[in-house]
Amino acid sequence: MAVELTFHGHASFTLRGGGATLLLDPFFTDNPLADVSADSVEADYILVSHGHGDHFGDTVAIARRTGATVISNFEIATYCENQGLKAHALHLGGGWEFPFGRVKLTIAHHGSTLPDGSPGGNPAGFLLEIEGKRIYFAGDTGLFYDMKLIGEEKPIDVALLPIGDNFTMGPDDALRAVGLLSPRLVIPMHYGTWPLVEQDPHAFAKRVEEMEVRCSVLPPGRKLTLQAA
Repeated sequence: MAVELTFHGHASFTLRGGGATLLLDPFFTDNPLADVSADSVEADYILVSHGHGDHFGDTVAIARRTGATVISNFEIATYCENQGLKAHALHLGGGWEFPFGRVKLTIAHHGSTLPDGSPGGNPAGFLLEIEGKRIYFAGDTGLFYDMKLIGEEKPIDVALLPIGDNFTMGPDDALRAVGLLSPRLVIPMHYGTWPLVEQDPHAFAKRVEEMEVRCSVLPPGRKLTLQAA
């Protein structure tokens, strides 16, 4: 079977594969780029990279409606359990085999605060292995040299990288991240939502392709299919 990836603007994605629907950082309400609403999306699992509102977003409302399990760090998972939600806690460097595939938390250089103002633990990225495909969701992060280790462990089929600058890597550092990760395909994210993160993703894509790496700029709502290995 194939893995289907849909971009929803900012850093929100749907992944379908392994018999499950996964939402990554489901920020739809107040997201001016979102192509869907929090009361219309489906989810079996919700993966949350950190507690900021533009990433934790609509997690609680969606999980209550769908019964989805939240996958995140210990602090965010505990917060969700205290809201009456199902959650599975991981921590940096740790992974778990779920029915749909494997999820591992990676480091991310950023911050994290939960909606009630409490500390949200360490921000993270995700390494997902679904249907023989390896997908790296960097989350909100600056450039870090250990990305080289992530790329060396196993080939990365798709790297979802922020390019917005100001709060995360900008295009120059994201380009250096591509060199460290050596992915087969890059999809830029976390840009264009507000003036502070305005970037030209097509100019970035051209620079990536000059490195002989494929890059796809996905407008919100666009699907991309990864054929199973």
